[in-house]
Amino acid sequence: MTYLILGLVIFLGVHSVRIVADGWRTRALARVGEGAYKGIYSLLSLLGFGLIIWGFGVARETPVMLWMPPAGMRHAAALFTLIAFILLAAAYVPGNAIKARVHHPMVLGVKTWAFAHLLANGSVAHGVLFGSFLLWAVLNFIASRRRDRSQGTQYPAGNTAGTVTTVVVGVIAWAVFAFLLHGLLIGIRPIA
Repeated sequence: MTYLILGLVIFLGVHSVRIVADGWRTRALARVGEGAYKGIYSLLSLLGFGLIIWGFGVARETPVMLWMPPAGMRHAAALFTLIAFILLAAAYVPGNAIKARVHHPMVLGVKTWAFAHLLANGSVAHGVLFGSFLLWAVLNFIASRRRDRSQGTQYPAGNTAGTVTTVVVGVIAWAVFAFLLHGLLIGIRPIA
């Protein structure tokens, strides 16, 4: 569990700089340059991510259960992860109404993904992993919306083609991950 927690601290810490120290981030970017900043950011992110994967794998070997989720929670989790994949697609597909409406679809996608996994898993390791990501996503969304208001950020209206493309891309990505990649990469087939 130590490596999992250390990985979360590093990974989410790097991804929280804009939440807790946006002014420092701006000064650091100016001081070291965008390339160096992004390089350090990327290296720390990869280190943290690697520790999360390793630490979570070790923690799963001897699970400590907090609760036993009902079987129906797997179905709820599948639905929530479908929504999460559509939100993730909305962060990248231009001209969609989802991004125009929610403004930060990737952060909402992470929040939805983490919540889905908390519903379907009852071990301490799952609680630490997905609870951390859920808390980070809530704080990030609040900070992002506050920053938008203070800067007067306007998001362009979406269109039907962009929105339909977003939903199609999200559904296809979800299906590939749910039916194939989750089992191959994580060792658990959420939809059997």
